[in-house]
Amino acid sequence: MTQMPITDYDRQVKNCSCSYCGNNCDDITYLLKDDKIVGVRHACRLGASKIINDEDQRLLNPMIRNKEGILKETTWENALDKIAQLLTNSVRPVLYGWGETSVEAIKEGIKIAQITGSVIDNQSTICHGATIQAFQNVGHPVMTLGAVKNRADVIIYVGTNPMDDHPRHLSRYTTFPEGFFRPNGREDRTIITIDPKYTNTAKVSDKWISYDIGEDYAFFNTLRMILAGHEITDEEIAGVNIEILYELVEIMKNAEYGALFFGLGLTQSTTKQGNVDVLIQLIEDLNKYSKWSMLPMRGFFNVNGFNMALTTETGYPYGVDYSRGYPRYMVGETTTIDLLNRREPDFFMAVAADPGVQFPGYTIKHLVDIPVVQVDTHWGPYTELADIVLPSTRVGVETKGTAYRMDSIPLYMKKVIEKPENCHSDQWILSQIYNRIEKLKQENGDN
Repeated sequence: MTQMPITDYDRQVKNCSCSYCGNNCDDITYLLKDDKIVGVRHACRLGASKIINDEDQRLLNPMIRNKEGILKETTWENALDKIAQLLTNSVRPVLYGWGETSVEAIKEGIKIAQITGSVIDNQSTICHGATIQAFQNVGHPVMTLGAVKNRADVIIYVGTNPMDDHPRHLSRYTTFPEGFFRPNGREDRTIITIDPKYTNTAKVSDKWISYDIGEDYAFFNTLRMILAGHEITDEEIAGVNIEILYELVEIMKNAEYGALFFGLGLTQSTTKQGNVDVLIQLIEDLNKYSKWSMLPMRGFFNVNGFNMALTTETGYPYGVDYSRGYPRYMVGETTTIDLLNRREPDFFMAVAADPGVQFPGYTIKHLVDIPVVQVDTHWGPYTELADIVLPSTRVGVETKGTAYRMDSIPLYMKKVIEKPENCHSDQWILSQIYNRIEKLKQENGDN
């Protein structure tokens, strides 16, 4: 990461929000010189790099792919009209992404889905979808990161490595900060990592417990059995000595306030949703002895915001299908990967996401055969597939908006600098598309 000397700035903007991960750190200070960001304070290495070096491969003008297969710059009017026409004429459109944009933009996307009968889906469909299903089935012993900072004396990470993926998670919320009831910070806490791999998070933990890959359900169900007072005669479960499991249960039972965080290492393992189901039940069992809560480690800074907004509007968290004129939700039927694998969509628009990175190869192949639109800030693999590209702005840097932290706390993200001249916010772009679709339907006599 390259930046100008920390003293070489003429203005600073405090209490900004980072748009990197689900931590949504809102204590960031931007250092500006000539109205450009030249330095960052308090951000982690990943967040700072994104904020400062985010001009690389920047999309600056709308483009349409010509007959020769080359993306050529065009006017906003031409690009927006073309997208509105394609969406109006499509039978099975899909609107995907939304993890790195504002709630305000997401609400515009929901309006487009309603008026066009689209499927609207986000990254949850390929990451924490299993978690959300488990929450719907079993419940969610929820907590806030502030409660963890001030109260938690035992913190467990399962199938996640925040030291690399959410670098400030431990330093700001869980392990190292001084809390109201934990005035000594790290000394007042016990940190446990449960993961088959010895991660950087495991290195800074008091205890690392490694179990056999794919044996998540057996591992956590055994903890429930021990907690319930059943005698386990096996010498080891899931590759872990039974004495270690008994010791772990005692630590958890005797916690004053326990906080458990889990990631894709759990949700993408063999039993998927079942792993989260049994983990929730373990937390519920522990609450007979102590106070325990849990949270999934969400990736993109507003991937949770999409789930919150869509649930508020429709009652469903992701993979919502408006093709019948009302919202429907059925995992495996109305979710993006399944739709693409069945070759159903005849139009695909990705907003603040890159399916070229996120989707399996077989799934991506269908995008070559249908009209594809990209609404994003940067050039990426998906740009190579896109027929129309619309350059957007960075929330929390060039555009204000609302995002939901991983613990479902809404945060305001302020505008700090001016956007590139020919770029527009996702909210503006989507509202323009909606207005054009509405006009086309009125002209066609559609209700």
